[in-house]
Order: sequence, then structure tokens, then C-alpha cells
Amino acid sequence: MPPNSNPNIFTVSRLNAEVRMLLENEMGIVWLVGELSNFSAPVSGHWYFSLKDARAQVKCAMFKGNNRRVTFKPINGNQVLVKARLSLYEPRGDYQLIIESMQPEGDGRLQQEFEQLKMRLAGEGLFAQHLKQPLPENPQRIGVITSKTGAALYDILDVLKRRDPSLPVIVYPTVVQGSEAAFKIAQAIGRANSRNECDILIVGRGGGSLEDLWCFNHEIVARTIAASQIPIVSAVGHEIDVTIADFVADMRAPTPSAAAELVSRDNSHKYQTLHHHYQRLINASRYYLAQQKSRVVQLSHALDKRHPRYQLNHQAQQLDDLTQRFQRAIYHYLRNKNNQVEKLTHQLNSNSPVRKLSHQKDQLTQKRLRLNKAIEKQLTNHRYQFILKTEKLETMSPLSTLKRGYSIVKDDKNKVVSQASSLKNGQRIVISFVDGDVYSVVE
Repeated sequence: MPPNSNPNIFTVSRLNAEVRMLLENEMGIVWLVGELSNFSAPVSGHWYFSLKDARAQVKCAMFKGNNRRVTFKPINGNQVLVKARLSLYEPRGDYQLIIESMQPEGDGRLQQEFEQLKMRLAGEGLFAQHLKQPLPENPQRIGVITSKTGAALYDILDVLKRRDPSLPVIVYPTVVQGSEAAFKIAQAIGRANSRNECDILIVGRGGGSLEDLWCFNHEIVARTIAASQIPIVSAVGHEIDVTIADFVADMRAPTPSAAAELVSRDNSHKYQTLHHHYQRLINASRYYLAQQKSRVVQLSHALDKRHPRYQLNHQAQQLDDLTQRFQRAIYHYLRNKNNQVEKLTHQLNSNSPVRKLSHQKDQLTQKRLRLNKAIEKQLTNHRYQFILKTEKLETMSPLSTLKRGYSIVKDDKNKVVSQASSLKNGQRIVISFVDGDVYSVVE
């Protein structure tokens, strides 16, 4: 049976596709903390990087549709918290994470814990509207659980004094910030319930950072509020601040002052009742919206797996990968061609006629110098020989003989007379001395 017709024998492409589907379907969404490294942002707008710790690392891709929501500039070495889904880049068989959101580790971790506790408590029904206790329309005594030195207490007391000076207020002081604050707040709520001396409890504090308000996101505070027999109004921070205590409480007030307005009597009693029902409607709507949001998140995740954007993101990653490979190939090709050009240029320079002419010119100059030296040497040698021969000639010259006192006798025909017998009487002769001639007649 051919391998491609046997379902038990995988091709590499099929294996990678099966592994990718297995990772994406089985693992789903994961939260991960790690250090950014090898961060890259190509012109396509997508981000590629690795997350690592002391012992391992994993490759990540964050497409531009998601990284536009990142509120800080990622830098290698940053500790981050990411929300991601596991996947596999099929062309290379690389296991990777597709990042959906990224936050700095500190804020991100608190936000993750907030979302996880919120989803868990909502799943248990602690936010259900039918569990909410109605606020009494004419409370006889108000309890306040907050810091005895905080601005929130003074705001609450000022509003209650202005609206209903006769309304008694009992303060249950507690710390509202720090590692022990959640336990202390839960103790104060329990103490108020055990005394049972108030009709309504206001639990809260003034505004602050997410870390400052974190004690109101603890599970012990949430469960203590849910178990309270006295209706509780949550008044934590400013209007934009939302805590787990707000979802569990019987009523949420945007600020401590608003909580005091909510529980106190004044001339606008009907408006207060209407506002109370309005707040209950708002809380019910928030609970319903929270459930629907959770459902939308689940459906969105399922839709993302089938959305064309998923394929586009996958193809975009392939495009970036191929672009990088193409750039590297072009770089190596150009470098090889440049090396070839340099080699041929060197060869051309080595065989260039100009170079040869220059070399031959140098040789000609050297030969000319050698020729001049040889000629000079020959001339010197001939000059020396000439001097020797001249001296020798002078030694044998008649003039030299004359200088020694001898003379030369010539007849009238200018022939040298070597013997006296050759002369005749009366013959004219010339006697040559060194300093001149003497004309004589033979007798």
C-alpha cells in the first residue's frame, strides 16, 4: 500500500496540522508570565518575540490587530503577563504562542487575579440579583466600615449630617489598605453582624490605585459581604473604580459620599426610592451583562478559530518569515557577487596592460640604468687604456728622444738620414732639435 493512502502514516504537513489543531482545541487560552527577548517589529506591523524564564523559552507572535491595544512600549528584558493561545507554525514545525493581550507583570497579574475571582464567584452565583437584600426605606441606624482617619469617613458623616442630622451612625474602624486589610474588613463586617445594631452597612474607602483598593478584591471580603445579614452598600474609590465587593454587595455607590446620599432620608424620599430601584436595575443589568460578556468571550474565541482573520494572521506570519528568508538570501547572494567582483577586479588589475606597461617601463628604466653604467664602465676602461697607450707612445716618441739631447737629421727630401755615408759633400740637410730645426750643408 502506498504511504499516502495509509491513514496511519502521516506526511509532515499533515502531522503539523494535526498537532496545531490539537494544541489550539485542547489547551485554549493560557496566561503566562515571562521576560521579553528577541523582540522584532517588521514593517507588516506584527510583533515576534520570545518569552523566557531562567530555564526555558517559547516563541510568540502578536498580530497588529491585537498589539494596537498594548498601552506600553515592549522592550527586551521587560517582565510581562500575556493572554495567549497555543499554536504551531506549520511550515517550520515551531511550537508558539499567539498573543491576544499583553500587560506589565505587576498590573497584569492583579487584573488577571481580579478576572479569575470574578468569574469564579459569578459561577457560584454570588452576584445573582435574587440574593441581593433590599435596602430599608427608613433606616434607624447606619453603620460605616472604613478607616477612622480616612477622608471617606468625613465625607460620609458630612453628607449624613446635612441630610438627616438625627440619624445615628456607628463607625466600625478598620484598616483599608495593606496586606492585613482584607482580613480586618471581614472582621469588622462580622462584628457589625454579631452586634446587629445597624439597618445598613456602608463598606468602603476613598480612591486610589489598583494596589491600594486590592483588599476589596479579596475572596474573604467578598464571601463575608455575601454572608452578611445586614444589607451592605459598597462605596469603594471613585466612580470609575470597580471591585469584587461592588458585585457582591446589595448596592454599589460610586463614591462614599454617594453611599451616604443613598441611605439617608431627605425631602426627596420618592427620588431616593426611585434611585434605589434604579440602582437595583443597574446592578441586575451589570450582572446580566457580565454573564453575556463571558458568553461572548467564549463565542468569540470559538469564532476566532474559524474567522478568516485567523488564516490571514497565519499567512501574514508566513509572509514575514518568507520576507526575512528572502532578505537573508538576497544579502548572501549580493555578498557572494561582491566577492566575485572583487576577485575579478583583482585578476583584471593583475593582467591589466597598464600594469604590464608600468612593469615594462620599470624594466626599461632599470636596463637603461644598467646600460648607462656599462657604457660608463667601458668609457672609463677605454680612457684608462688610452692613457696607458698615450704614456707608452710618449715614451717611444721621437720627441721624447729629442728631449734627452738627441737630434734627427733629414736630407733635402725630408728623409731621415740614419748613416753618415749616405750623405754627399755639399748636400743640404736639416737637423731637428727639440726646440727647432737647423739647416746645414755637408762638408
